[in-house]
Amino acid sequence: MTVVLATLRDLGLPLPGGRTYRVAGRTVLITGGGAGIGRALARVLHARGAVVALVDRDGAALEAAAEELGDRVLTAVADVRDRDGIASAVRGLAGRAGGLDVVVANAGVTPPPATLRQIEPGEFDRVLAVNVTGAFNTVRPALDHLIARRGHVVVVSSAAAFVPGPGGAAYMVSKAAVEQLGRALRLELAGHGVTAGVAYFGVVDTQLARTTLDDDPIGQALEKRLPPPLRRRITAVEAATVLADAIARRAGRTLAPAAWQPWALLRGVVNVAADAYLAADRRTQALIRELEERGKAG
Repeated sequence: MTVVLATLRDLGLPLPGGRTYRVAGRTVLITGGGAGIGRALARVLHARGAVVALVDRDGAALEAAAEELGDRVLTAVADVRDRDGIASAVRGLAGRAGGLDVVVANAGVTPPPATLRQIEPGEFDRVLAVNVTGAFNTVRPALDHLIARRGHVVVVSSAAAFVPGPGGAAYMVSKAAVEQLGRALRLELAGHGVTAGVAYFGVVDTQLARTTLDDDPIGQALEKRLPPPLRRRITAVEAATVLADAIARRAGRTLAPAAWQPWALLRGVVNVAADAYLAADRRTQALIRELEERGKAG
C-alpha cells in the first residue's frame, strides 16, 4: 500500500483521504529565493501560511522579496558554491526560525550554448559548482534539522536531465547529477521519516531562459529542434505552484509541463531513437558547426 501511495504522489494523482503535508506554520528554506522560480515559490508558500527562509547571493533581490512579502520572511545572503558560507546561512536561518521543515535546493545557472569541444573548462566547472555541488552544499547542513522535524527536501533538476542536449552538455550533465542526488536522498532519508523529491521542468519563462534562448540565435534554433508540444513555456508562477503542490504531496517526483511526461516515463526507449535521429540529422549537425565556428570567432 505504501508503494502505491508513493506512486500516486509521484504521478501527481490525488491521494485517498486527501492526505496533505500542510506548510502553514512550517519553515521552508529556498535557495535562489531572490528571483525566478525561487521568488515565485516563496510567494506561493507564503500565501499558504509558511515561514519562508530565502537564500540568494543577491542581497538587493532578497531585500525586495522581504519587502514584498512582509511578515514570516527570513533572509540570508550566501553563494551556494561557498560551502562554509551556505552552511552558516542554513544554520543561522534554522536558529532564527526554530528549525527547518522543508528545504528546496533551487539555485542554478544556465550557460550560453556551447559544445564540450569549445566550452571554457572554467565555465563547465562553474555550472557544476552551482547546480550540483551547490545543491549538496545546501542540503547537507539542513539534514539534521529535517530529520528532527520529519520534513521534506526538494532538489530542482530539469527535463534536461533526460533529453539529448546538443550545445548544452554542461547543463544537461549537471541536471542529471542533481536527479541522482535527489534519488539518493529519497532512499537514504526514508528511514528517518524524511521525504525527498526531484522537480523536473521544461522551459520556464525566466530571465535566465530568455537570455539563453531568446537572446541567442543559436539558442533559438536549438529550442526549435524540440517537438512543438515541448516548446511550450510555463511561467515561474506556474512552476512554483506545481512545486508547492508537490511539497504538499511529499512527492518523490514532479514534472511540468505535462507534455514532458511520456518522454520522462519512457526515456529508456525514446532516447535511443532520439539520439540516433539527432546524430544523423543534418540540421543539428549544421547548428553544432555554426556554434563551434562562432566560438572560434570569439
